[in-house]
Amino acid sequence: MRCGTRCHSGCMTHSSLDLPSRGTAQAWAALDGDPALLDRVVHEGDGSLPSRLPVMELARATVAVCSLAAAELSARRGGGPVPSVAVDDGAVSTAFLSDRLVRVDGTAPTTFAPLSRFWRAADGWVRTHANYPHHRARLLDALALPEDTGVEEAADAIGGRRAVDVEESVYAAGGLAVAMRSGDEWAKHPQGVAAAGRRLLRVERLGDDCPAPAANGRAALPCSGLRVLDLTRVLAGPVATRTLALLGADVLRIDSPHLPESQDAHNDTGSGKRSARLDLSAASDRATFEELLTLADVVVTGYRPGALDRFGLSPQALAERRPGLVVARLSAWGTYGPWAGRRGFDSLVQAATGIAVTEGDAGHPGTLPAQALDHGTGYLLAAGVLRALTEQHGAGGTRLVEAALTQTAAWLTGGLVKGPEGDPAAYDAERWLTERDSPMGRLRHAVPAVGYDGGPAGWARPPGFWGTDAPRWQAAPA
Repeated sequence: MRCGTRCHSGCMTHSSLDLPSRGTAQAWAALDGDPALLDRVVHEGDGSLPSRLPVMELARATVAVCSLAAAELSARRGGGPVPSVAVDDGAVSTAFLSDRLVRVDGTAPTTFAPLSRFWRAADGWVRTHANYPHHRARLLDALALPEDTGVEEAADAIGGRRAVDVEESVYAAGGLAVAMRSGDEWAKHPQGVAAAGRRLLRVERLGDDCPAPAANGRAALPCSGLRVLDLTRVLAGPVATRTLALLGADVLRIDSPHLPESQDAHNDTGSGKRSARLDLSAASDRATFEELLTLADVVVTGYRPGALDRFGLSPQALAERRPGLVVARLSAWGTYGPWAGRRGFDSLVQAATGIAVTEGDAGHPGTLPAQALDHGTGYLLAAGVLRALTEQHGAGGTRLVEAALTQTAAWLTGGLVKGPEGDPAAYDAERWLTERDSPMGRLRHAVPAVGYDGGPAGWARPPGFWGTDAPRWQAAPA
């Protein structure tokens, strides 16, 4: 492993050393963390996520609070003081680009399909997401275009329509499209109004009928012995659960056999996990899932609000069936407002909330240097789970953690102040990449950005082929 992996032995030369950033303090306050613990955090190193918005500050802050929450839980479960946390901007920048930097036998991933892009409409711009075959089919159906449509034909069809009309017709067909809006336009939109003034993250108690778990002085890692059911898809949710796996959790990802998934995406976010497929509408698979649920400590969901309710997986239903759970729920648009039930992705939220306008030039849309809403929200969600587990050790109970890409976008565009950007010339992502063998081939991936003094340097296992593991928990250590 390269010297760029997290270490605390002084093997690296850092160009800067800073106290906890303002963004770190804001995010830690949103997690209801003890402000005195911020003294445990330092920021250092050189990274580069150049943009007009404070993306680097968002990145370092979300990784910092996740690291601090891990250190806090490690102390609570294992005893002793809270370890120190050193957050390196180089590791952070590389982690936020991990989906683009991952390689298998030197082959780069496919990030966006041809029909996932900005399109010029009659009165503005539209962003579509059509990476998955069913989303592509629904987009073309809404545009009344044949299955073999290419970019030029789709551009002609969209170019003759109003952006909002494309947005509504595609969503009505079950696809994904969003009209590009300025920040002011989003602030006046009903969904923007519903999102205004909400907390960056919500961590609350769902029930009081579960005692506090006993401390475990033998816990090697903060999440050792904890079982996490991962019901998430691209990209924020898998980042969160990948982080919990790094910290020692037994993470089992469950997907429907009827929904396709990108192996490229799983190569990036599947480290430390196992991945199985279950059809929850089939009696036998549902019974298997219920057995898994009876032993789970954490359930993380990443589907649009309400999509899993018919399976008894709403936070309230889970709290009634499994007192003592930590339930984490992630969505694109939040659980409120007229878009609460809509699907969404990072790129669409950027377009809707004014980010694409801010980062654009001469009337053309722009994008962030990374899928920062996904990555940042993923680290915030993981931090929320860790803080909920810490609070359980003091007071028991069932806990709910909720995050939304829209709330992270609001923080980025309105609540954050730019911190140090570092020297792009001094940032070399290669220092923060490592290689290992995997079932798919030789895997190159970003090293963990989350860490603390004495914490793990890497994942216990590489990702495997998506959906091929047995749907069962690992055997508990003797």
